Amino acid sequence: MAMLDLKYYGDPVLRKVSKPVENVDGRIVKFAEDLIETMGAKNGIGLAANQVGEAVRIFAVDPSLANPGEKPFVLINPRIIATEGDVGYEEGCLSFPGLFERVQRPEKVLVEALDIDGNSIRTERDGLVARIILHENDHLDGKLFIDYFSFLRKQMYNNKLKRLKAGEIEVFR
Repeated sequence: MAMLDLKYYGDPVLRKVSKPVENVDGRIVKFAEDLIETMGAKNGIGLAANQVGEAVRIFAVDPSLANPGEKPFVLINPRIIATEGDVGYEEGCLSFPGLFERVQRPEKVLVEALDIDGNSIRTERDGLVARIILHENDHLDGKLFIDYFSFLRKQMYNNKLKRLKAGEIEVFR
């Protein structure tokens, strides 16, 4: 397995709409494994392919914080079927080191996707795992969690976002 390089706010790949995975072959399986390894090494609970420079529809999820013992998994070509509820909770993003802010999202999600073996799956998740899935799915559509911030919140972070976009990686505090 290989450690993948993270892309940070300002990298154009983060705003690209990702293309579907055409075939779950050995290359995609290796990439999925690398995505999971990178997510873990960076202490993330989710990581989308475009966050490591690949604009394809795949992301990794680590549900173990909410469900101890459950292993990380990937969703390939995910499609949100339904959502339910609405809850605000603090989120972060590996592409925005150290930035945490409250974001409103649905509390439950029903998603269809392919698993790492290319099998079609359907899963209903709630709480933190639903939030991770929705956050990472947004990445695949070129949407970032800062897009949920109010105008005033964005203004508050404006100077730091400009520095991050300029390649001056900095931890938000």
